[in-house]
Amino acid sequence: MDVSQYLEIFIDETSEHIQSLSDCIMVLEKEPDNKDTVNEIFRAAHSLKGMAGTMGFKRMQHLTHTMENVFQEVRSDNVKVNSAMIDILFKCLDAIEGYLDNVKATSNEGEDDNEALVAGLNNFLEAQEAGGEEAGAESAGAAQEAEPAGNKKYLEAGKAEAAREAIKKAMDNGMKVYGITATINKDCLLKAARAFLVFKAVEEMGDIIFYDPSSQDIEDEKFEFDFSFFLETESAELNQILEAAKGVTEIDEVVGELITEEILQEEAKQAEAEEEAEAAAEAAAKEEPKSIAAPAPVANTAPASTAASSGSSGDKSSTQPAKGKAVTARTIRVDIEKLDSLMNQVSELIIAKNGLVAAHNSSSMSQQEATEQIEYLERITTSLHESVMKVRMVPIESTVNKFPRMIRDLSRKLNKKMDLIMTGEETELDRTVVDQIGDPLQHLLRNSADHGIESAELRAQRGKPETGTIKLTAFQEGNNVIIEVEDDGGGIDTEAVKAKAIERGVITASQAENMSQKEIINLLFLPSFSMAKEITDISGRGVGLDVVKSNIEALGGDVEVKSSLGEGSKFIVRLPLTLAIIQSLMVEIRNEKYAIPLASIQTIENTPLTDIKFVESKEVINLRGTVIPIVRLDKILEVEPEQEDGESLTVVIVRKGDTMTGLVVDNLIGQQEIVIKSLGKYIKNSKLISGATILGDGEVALILDVNTLM
Repeated sequence: MDVSQYLEIFIDETSEHIQSLSDCIMVLEKEPDNKDTVNEIFRAAHSLKGMAGTMGFKRMQHLTHTMENVFQEVRSDNVKVNSAMIDILFKCLDAIEGYLDNVKATSNEGEDDNEALVAGLNNFLEAQEAGGEEAGAESAGAAQEAEPAGNKKYLEAGKAEAAREAIKKAMDNGMKVYGITATINKDCLLKAARAFLVFKAVEEMGDIIFYDPSSQDIEDEKFEFDFSFFLETESAELNQILEAAKGVTEIDEVVGELITEEILQEEAKQAEAEEEAEAAAEAAAKEEPKSIAAPAPVANTAPASTAASSGSSGDKSSTQPAKGKAVTARTIRVDIEKLDSLMNQVSELIIAKNGLVAAHNSSSMSQQEATEQIEYLERITTSLHESVMKVRMVPIESTVNKFPRMIRDLSRKLNKKMDLIMTGEETELDRTVVDQIGDPLQHLLRNSADHGIESAELRAQRGKPETGTIKLTAFQEGNNVIIEVEDDGGGIDTEAVKAKAIERGVITASQAENMSQKEIINLLFLPSFSMAKEITDISGRGVGLDVVKSNIEALGGDVEVKSSLGEGSKFIVRLPLTLAIIQSLMVEIRNEKYAIPLASIQTIENTPLTDIKFVESKEVINLRGTVIPIVRLDKILEVEPEQEDGESLTVVIVRKGDTMTGLVVDNLIGQQEIVIKSLGKYIKNSKLISGATILGDGEVALILDVNTLM
C-alpha cells in the first residue's frame, strides 16, 4: 500500500507530538514526581512510535521505542528523573526532529540510525538498574509488569513468568483478564498495521497488560500470522472483545478465554516442570498463547487511518513513502463554527446573486432596487472576507512554544540562570505571518540570552536576582499584533555602540555627537554590525538584528528597541494581522493610482504651502507641536513634476512605531478593501512597492511600502 498520501497528516501530527514531548519533559525536569506529566509523555511517545512504524520509518520508530522504555521505567518508579536523563531525552527529540525534516524534504527518514543515542538510553537504564538493586525485587517486579512487551527484562525472566505476574496483579486489583489470540489473513500486506487496529479496537474496553513476541519484532513484522495478548477490563464481556477484534479487516479468526486462578496455577505447574535448564524460560513461553507486542493503540494517528483504508485492495506497493519528493505541511485546523459561518455567508451570496439575476431579467427594476441589491451584495462580501480571514488566523503558540526548550539549552550552554515567561500565546495572526515570524523571534531571544542577561557574578554586584528573566508577550492592537521581547539584563551601552560605529567607519565622530539614543541603538540593525567581543555559535557573527529587521519588514511590520543601561532592553515587533486582504487609502499621483495601507495612516492634512519649513535643507511641517518630515511621492516615484504647486498640499501622515512622516499626494480617491497580489519576478528591485492590486475597472494599482519609504 502506498502511504505517501498520508505524509502531510504524519508531518502535522508528528510535529505536535514532538512539541508535546518537549513541553512535558520541560515540566518533568521541574516536577519529577508529576505522574500526570509522565503519563502524558508516555502517551505522546507511544503514538509517535506507532505512527512512525506504520509509515515505514523504522529508525524513528526504534528510537522512540527506546525512549518509551525510559518513560515506562519512570512511570513505574524504577528510575528517578535527573538532569542527565533530561539532556539525553532532548537529544533524542532533536534526532526525531531531524528525521522529520528529512521526511519533509525527501519523503524518507534518512540513513542515520542514531545508535549512540539508543545506546545512551540503554546504558542509562542499566546504570539506574544497577544502582537501584537495594530498593528490592518489588520495584523490579513492578517494572516488569508495567513495562511494554519487547523490553529485554521479559525475555531474561521468561515470558510466561512475566505474563503470570502481570495477570496476577490485575486480578488482585479486581480486574477481569482475558487471553486473546488473533489470526491474520495470509494475503495481508500490512500485518503490523492489522495488529495495531486490533489493539485499538479492544483497548476501548480495557488495557492490554502483556504481548508476545517483542514489540520490535511485531513492528518489524517478524512474526507469522497469529498473535496473542492479555487484556484487563472492569466490566467487558468476552464476546464484546472478540466482536471488536473480528471487526478489523483481514482478521480471519479471534479466540479467547477468561483467565482464572485455576488456569494460572496450572500454567505455573507446567512452567515449574519445564524449568530444568537454561531454556526453561523459553519453553514456558511456548506454553503461553502467542501474543504480540506493538505500540498498543495508535489513537488518532495517520497510521491507523492508513491501515484502515488499505482494506484488501491488492495493492502490492511498498509501505515506504515515495522517496525524493519534498513534502510540506500545508494544512490548517479550523473550528467547525468558523466553517458553519462561512457556509451561511456563501448561502447568502447565492441568494444575492439570484436577486441580481432576477433584477437583470426584469425590465421594471428601479434604480433604487438595483442600489439596494448592490449594497446587500457588498455587505455579504465584506462579511465573507472577515470570515475567511478568521479561518486563516492561527495562534502564534505553534511558533513560540519551542522557545522554552531553546532558552533552557542556552542557559546551560552560557552558564547563566534564566527563565522565559511567555504570555499571549493565544494571540492570532495570519498563517503566512506565523510561519515566517519564528526565525526573527528566535534571533531576538538568543540576543537577550547572550547579550542581555549578565553573568551571575555581575547580577549579584548589581543587586539583581541570580536568575535572569526574559519575557515574550504578544497582544493585538488595532490591525496589528505586537510581540515584545524584554529582558532584565544589562541593557544597551549606547556609548559602546557609538564607539564601535566610529571605529568601523559607519559614522563620524561629529555625527555621533548629534545622534539621539534611539538613532544610536538603530545602528545595531545595520548589516554585519555586531557588538560581540568574540564569535560563538550563539551570536557574534554580525548576522542577527539586521536579519530580524529585514524579515519583519518583509512581512509588512517593523521593529523598535527601548533600552535602559543596567536595567534591560525591550524589542517591540509590530506585525499586520494578515497579508492577503487589507483596508487601504487609494491616492492619485499625477494620473497614477497608488494604495497606502490604512493601518499605517495616522491622519490626513491639507497643509498651506506657507506652513512648510526647512530643517537641514529638508522639508518639514509643524503639526500640533510635532515636527514631521514630508516626502514628495512624485519625486520618489519619478513621475513628471507639476508645473507649479497650488496654494496647499494634501499630506498623508503615516506612522512607523514612534516615527511619523508626511507623504505628499495629488488627490485622495477614498478608502477601499484591496486584495494584495505579489509582483513576483516582474519587479524585483523596487522595495518601495510591496505588491499590486486590481481595481474594480480592471486597472492595476501599486501598493506603497510605508516602512521602506520612511
